[in-house]
Amino acid sequence: MPTLGRIRAAAATAAAALTIVLAVPGPAHAATTITQDSLTPTSTSPGISTTATLKVHSTSCTTVKQLGVAVRDSAGRNFDFPNSLSNVTICPSGFTYTSGARTFLAGTYTEFGYYLDSAGYHNLTAQTLTVAAPSGTPSNPAQGKSLTFDEEFNQPIAYGTRWIGTTTSAYQYGNHNPNDDKLDWLQQSAVTVAGGVATFTAQPSTHTLENGKQAWNTGLLTTEGSSEGFQVRTNDYIETRVQMPSGIGAWPALWSWRNGDTEIDKYEYHPDNPNLLELTNHVKPSQDYYTNAAAVAPGDWVTIGVLYGANSVSWYVNGVEVFSDTTGVGTSFSAYLILNLSVDAGTYHPAPQNNTPITSAADYVRVYR
Repeated sequence: MPTLGRIRAAAATAAAALTIVLAVPGPAHAATTITQDSLTPTSTSPGISTTATLKVHSTSCTTVKQLGVAVRDSAGRNFDFPNSLSNVTICPSGFTYTSGARTFLAGTYTEFGYYLDSAGYHNLTAQTLTVAAPSGTPSNPAQGKSLTFDEEFNQPIAYGTRWIGTTTSAYQYGNHNPNDDKLDWLQQSAVTVAGGVATFTAQPSTHTLENGKQAWNTGLLTTEGSSEGFQVRTNDYIETRVQMPSGIGAWPALWSWRNGDTEIDKYEYHPDNPNLLELTNHVKPSQDYYTNAAAVAPGDWVTIGVLYGANSVSWYVNGVEVFSDTTGVGTSFSAYLILNLSVDAGTYHPAPQNNTPITSAADYVRVYR
């Protein structure tokens, strides 16, 4: 019979052997590598709505927590493309990602793909993104056209002959439209002219809307119903110079309307988004939120133009093309003009914070054909 000491020694030897076996490493596995195959664009123009396309592949299928395209200016500030993807599986066969759209000011930027995994962020190959107006781009979309409609606001408003100020078919009740989140109650006296400028003034009204909210008297000018009955049409270029309001609740716009299917918003503005213009084609839907703090801010005068192309509507801000929608208005488009100051009711943008009157202003409206 073995002694107790021999049993203990044998057990110790077996444990050591087991420890040695467990310490032997398994087969080595190479880490997965993600490679950037291409990244576009490498150039664009100031204010043009731009998306990025990133193509990547990996040495073996792997899932990353986030995939996107980063952009930095010369000072290292962040101008990343929006809409990065989450939980993306990348394989050797490759993966293509297209970002959301954004605009850039002129300059030189560094752009690169990136991904996030459990180890953190990883930057892919960096390259230069150049933002500059292309050579030869026409600076005047009215070139070769004739001035066919010209409102300079140098005279009293020609109500009846050129403009109507008390009703529009764009409003459910003619002179007010609460179902469009508006507090408007149209009053011809809310638009005044002095020094070549039309000023639209909105202030609390004695009227109550169908939804129980207090209306605000405000101004609207439309060519619909006037004896002149002017309508813009395909290939026209319209331009206005307007002052951005500062009062919260202000909602100025220049737009077109006829039978509910011809709305093109030359611009809409809300002071709670102080540097942003909403540019929208409702005929063949497209939209851009043009943001530029150097050009758009409360109190700024901004020149805004629109070319009604059959296949693409193009918007211009201070003489620079900022958005072309590639959808257009078709060949038979025509619609009346509306220039107005609406008042937000609070659903999508804040309503007025007190009873202080709010104003917006327009220098001119010109149409070239």
